[in-house]
Amino acid sequence: MSIKSILIATYLTLLKWPKRKLINALESLRTSYTELESQVNKLKEENAKLKQQLEQDKIKDTNKQVNKPSSKQAEWEKGSSKGKSKKKRKGRNRKPRKGAGNRAKNQVPNSEQTATVDRCDLCGKDLSAQPPLESSNERIIEDIVTPPEETVVTQVIQEKKYCSECQEVITAKSDLALPGADIGINATVLVCYLWVALCLPYTKIKEYLATFYKLPVSTSGLCRHVIRVAGIMKDVYDEVLIGVKNGGILHADETGWRVRGRNWWLWVFGTQDSAYFTVDKTRGSDVVRRVVGEIFFGVLVVDGWGAYLSLLCEQQSCLSHLLRKIRKFRDAFPHLSDIVKFYLKFRRIIRDGERLQKNRDQLGELIFQRRLKRLKKRLADLLQWPNPDNVLEEIIKKVKRQQPRILTFVEHPDVPFHNNYAEYLIRIGVLKRKISGGSVSAQGAHAYAVLLSIYTTCKLREISFPKFLKESLRHYIKTGHPLSLKSYQEITADGPVVKKAA
Repeated sequence: MSIKSILIATYLTLLKWPKRKLINALESLRTSYTELESQVNKLKEENAKLKQQLEQDKIKDTNKQVNKPSSKQAEWEKGSSKGKSKKKRKGRNRKPRKGAGNRAKNQVPNSEQTATVDRCDLCGKDLSAQPPLESSNERIIEDIVTPPEETVVTQVIQEKKYCSECQEVITAKSDLALPGADIGINATVLVCYLWVALCLPYTKIKEYLATFYKLPVSTSGLCRHVIRVAGIMKDVYDEVLIGVKNGGILHADETGWRVRGRNWWLWVFGTQDSAYFTVDKTRGSDVVRRVVGEIFFGVLVVDGWGAYLSLLCEQQSCLSHLLRKIRKFRDAFPHLSDIVKFYLKFRRIIRDGERLQKNRDQLGELIFQRRLKRLKKRLADLLQWPNPDNVLEEIIKKVKRQQPRILTFVEHPDVPFHNNYAEYLIRIGVLKRKISGGSVSAQGAHAYAVLLSIYTTCKLREISFPKFLKESLRHYIKTGHPLSLKSYQEITADGPVVKKAA
């Protein structure tokens, strides 16, 4: 039966119905339709509310991801790694070379040794009476001196003499160890180096000393000794702080640190040749003002944390962080094309700013200022995005909060647009935290900050940390004051080596 015939039959049936019955049926259908329409509208409203709630939850989740510590990417230009194939490096299939690596060998040997052939390795024939061939092989071997199987134990007899002028008894001093300590200077320097530079915990240092040097020492004894060394080196620690305050470009960053199982913070303030670390209970602005002061006459490069805003100075926000935050929103909401457009335009402004910074000397001051003004206007116009959705509005808010600190780097030739240098400096603290978990006490945390500051500063100035620490402690034994970094550089004829920020 066709549809047409069905409709005709239905129409004829309805004609046979009484008028009242037909009206009642129509009224019933109308009522049902109204109810269904009301239910549909209600469901549409609920669906819209759920979509809005899901979007808000997604924004919150993305914000959480955004505000997490970054992965310390070195290049701000890097986009999402999704969908990108990894390129094979050249030489991957190259046959590995024997030896300790491709490096220059010391061509002035300390000694010479001849390896003789007495017997054939293949058939066992005696070759001792046979003269060697002229084509003998020569090779340079570099090795280390095997540590002694036992510790050098020295009994020191300290003479006492009476000074009639001062009317005091004067006791002779020994530079083999700190006053009253039973651990020598060499062992002290080694412990500090293993603890700070190699990030070893006290348990591993104890095991190392017992295995190679047969030096029995407890972990608590090591801890107390290191804290004492840090207290002795306080003047050098203050010297590093002065170097940081006098720097033209200051990089700062902070990361979590555990002290007695509680959340503290490890801070770093670094210049080209100095790095000052401190551990504090808070992540607030009080730490910034305590370390740097109320005013800084250079440029402060930070990651956008609000605590640094309390410092009166020019500031540059880390644009690497800011771009990574926008990329996370872009990846979380791929269907929103406005986010992609905003990201590309914002990145173009940064790249143009970087190009303008490099070409300042060639352009002249007048043209430079004109182009800088246009660049700032482009940024301001970008932040006036017409009718942004909820997600893009969230992104614009984040950028607006840092707007005064986005293009600061353009006006200063040596200021970078990222804070990678501070992240590089604090990386050793992150490694130490992963290995040891933090500090057992506040005194231990402070000691770590002191010695880490001195070690990193020595590294930046290309000074041997073990040599400097040894000479500084010996100077303390003689004079009661540690040797300063400046004095050590003058003695060793090593001028301060300034390394460019990464």
